[in-house]
Amino acid sequence: MHIPPLPLTRDLVLVGGGHTHALLLRKWGMDPLPGARVTVINPGPTAPYSGMLPGYVAGHYDRSELDIDLVRLARFAGARVILGAVDGIDTDRQEIHVPGRPPVGFDVASVNVGITSDMPAMPGFAEHAVPAKPLGPFAAKWAAYLEGSGPASVVVIGGGVAGVELAMAMAHALRAKGRSAQVTLIDNAIALTATRPKAAETIRRAMPDLGVEVIENAAINRIASDHVALQDGRKIPAGFVTGAAGARPYGWIEKTGLDLEDGFIRVNSYLQSSDPVVFAAGDCAHLTDNPRPKAGVYAVREAPVLFDNLRAALGVGRMRKYVPQKDYLKLISLGCKSALGEWLGLSHSGAMMWKWKNHIDQTFMNKFRDLPQMKPPALPRAHAAGLVEVLGEKPMCGGCGAKVGRGALQVALKSQPDPVRPDIIPLPGDDAALLQTGGVRQVMTSDHLRAFTNDPALMARIAAVHALGDVWAMGATPQAATATIILPRMSAALQRRTMSEIMSIAGDVMRDAGADIVGGHSSMGDEMTIGFTLTGLCDADPITLAGGQPGDCLILTKPIGSGVLMAAEMAGQANGAWVAAAYRHMAQPQGKAARILAGAHAMTDVTGFGLAGHLQGICDASGCGAIMDLDAAELMDGAQELTDRGVRSTLFADNRAIAPALPAAGKAALIFDPQTAGGLLAAVAAKGAETVLKDLRNAGYPAMAIGELTDAPGLRLQD
Repeated sequence: MHIPPLPLTRDLVLVGGGHTHALLLRKWGMDPLPGARVTVINPGPTAPYSGMLPGYVAGHYDRSELDIDLVRLARFAGARVILGAVDGIDTDRQEIHVPGRPPVGFDVASVNVGITSDMPAMPGFAEHAVPAKPLGPFAAKWAAYLEGSGPASVVVIGGGVAGVELAMAMAHALRAKGRSAQVTLIDNAIALTATRPKAAETIRRAMPDLGVEVIENAAINRIASDHVALQDGRKIPAGFVTGAAGARPYGWIEKTGLDLEDGFIRVNSYLQSSDPVVFAAGDCAHLTDNPRPKAGVYAVREAPVLFDNLRAALGVGRMRKYVPQKDYLKLISLGCKSALGEWLGLSHSGAMMWKWKNHIDQTFMNKFRDLPQMKPPALPRAHAAGLVEVLGEKPMCGGCGAKVGRGALQVALKSQPDPVRPDIIPLPGDDAALLQTGGVRQVMTSDHLRAFTNDPALMARIAAVHALGDVWAMGATPQAATATIILPRMSAALQRRTMSEIMSIAGDVMRDAGADIVGGHSSMGDEMTIGFTLTGLCDADPITLAGGQPGDCLILTKPIGSGVLMAAEMAGQANGAWVAAAYRHMAQPQGKAARILAGAHAMTDVTGFGLAGHLQGICDASGCGAIMDLDAAELMDGAQELTDRGVRSTLFADNRAIAPALPAAGKAALIFDPQTAGGLLAAVAAKGAETVLKDLRNAGYPAMAIGELTDAPGLRLQD
C-alpha cells in the first residue's frame, strides 16, 4: 500500500545560523519530527566558526575552512533556507520579518543570531576601518592588505581575548610574509581582564615577542585614513584598523516586545523567552537563572537541550533544563601555532595547547563537513519490472531537470492536428502560441516547475521569471497570468501561510513585468509545484525561432549551469555559496534584456532542453546551422567542478540525444544541462552586436556572444 508523505502541521523557524542552530539542524536531520516544517533564516549561505578566526588571520587555515555550509546542512535536515537578515519579530502575529519578502509565520521560533559591534559608531570607523564581524568583509579586506608590500601598520581596538588574538595573529601573518609591521592594540581600560592574572601575564609576554604594542587606558578620538587619533593627542599609524570591542545585541531585538536584559533576550532555564513559543540561545540570550559570559562553549552545550525543548513545544516529549558549567576551558591563540589553555585557575601554553585547540576546532567543524549519509527507504521486495531503472541512482531533479524529454514531447505534439481556427497563427517549434484577437496579436504560454527549494517564496519568484521567459523571448509585453499551485499536504494554517508567501512574491514579479495575476487554481499533492499561464501583447512583429540568418551573432544573457547545481544541491553535494549565486541568476527577470534585444532576428529562452537544444530549435526553424564558441560561454559558480565530478541533472541524457555529434565531456557537457529561468538566446545582426552586448551589460546582465549562425546545417563547436 502506498503511504503518502505525512502532512505538515507546525512551523518551526530558526532565526540565525549560529553554532547552536547549526548543531540543532544536524541533530534534526538524524531525527526529524514528522509534521514539523523547519525554516532557518540567515543573512548568507554560510555561518563562520569564530573559534578558527585567529588561525585564519594568522595564515594557518584557508578561508573556506571556517564556514559552516547552511544550505547543505539545511538540505540534510529537510529544512528550507531563507537568505536574508531578519529585522523584526511580531510576537502577536507570530511572524518574522525579512526585508524584500513576505512575513514568515511560525508556531515556534528560536533566535541564535549572536551579537554585533558598536565599532561603526566610532568617528571615522565606518569610513576607514572594518569590524572583525561579520567575517566576510573583514576576511576580504585583510587578505588584500596582507598581500600588499612595504611596511605595515595595524591597529586593533579592544583588549579582550578576541582583540588580543587578532593582534597576535596579524603580527604573525605579516612577519611570515616578510613585511616589517607595527601592530598596536588599544583599549580604553585594562586589557585581558577576562583571564586570570597568570594567563594574562603569559599573553602579555608573548605580544612583544611578535612586535605587538599594547596601549591601555587610552580613549580614541577618531580614526583617519592613515592613523588613529587618541584623545591625549597621540597619533598611532594605521594602514589597517579593525575592532573586536563594543559587543552589543542587534537593534531589532528591542522592538520584539520580549523581556530583555541590556538588550539581550532574557531566557529561563529552558531557554524560553517571556513568550513561551520563542526561544533564544548563544550570545544573543541572557540566562536569567545562571548568568554567564558570552562564550561559544555555552552555545554548543545548549544545542541538545534546545533540540529537546523545541520538540516539546511542537508537541513531543518534555522540556529539560539547561544548566551551564561553572567554568570552561579557555584556549587562546598566540599568533604562531601556539596557544594558551586556562581552566580552573590553571594555565599552560605552547605548541601542545595549539594542537589541542586545533583538534577541538576541527572535530567541531567535521560534524558539518562529514554529514551522516541517511539511507533512503528500501524498495518493496516485490515490484514491477523496470522500476529500478526508472528510479535511477539519484532522486529526480526539480525545476527543468524534472521535465519530460524533448523527444517524448515532440512525439506527443506531432499527434495533434494543425489548428483550424483562423485566429491561431501557427508557429512551429515556438513555446508560446500566437493569437489574433480583435486586430491585436497576443501570445499565450504556460510553464510549471517542480520545486527544487523548500522556500515557497523563492520558488515562486523563480517560477514566475521562468514562465515569463516565453513571453519575453517573443518580444511581447506580459499582460495577464493565472497561477497553478500544488502544495504538499499541510494543515489549513500552513496552507494560508504558504499560499500568502507564493502569491505575494508572484504578484510582485508579474506586476514588475507589466502583468497582473487574474486567477488560478490550487490543489494538494505529494510535493510543491508552481506554474503560470500567461498572455502577452505584441506591439511589433513577434520574434520567433524562424528568423535567424547566417552570420547572425548569438547572444546569451545569463550563464549556464543551474541544472547541475540544483541536482548537486538536492544530493547535498553543492557548496552553499554556489547555490545562492545560482538562485540569484535564476531570479533575475529578463524584461529589460528583452527590450534591448527587440531587434533580434530570432530569440528563445534557454530552459529545459539546455543551450544546445534551444539553439538547435533556432537552427531547425531558421534553416541554419551554428558554431558555438565554448570558451565564451560563461558558467555559474561551481558548475564546472560539479560536472567534472560526474554530477548530472535528470534530463541530461535526453538533452544529449538532441545533438549526439557534439562532445559531452568537460565544459561541453554543460551545453546539455537543463536550465531553469535561464537567459535569453538571441540571433542578432553582427553589425550591431557589440552595442547590444554593451547595453545588456550596462543593464546588469552578464551577457556574452557565444557564436554565430551559419549556412551549413547542424551544430558544431568552434575549433
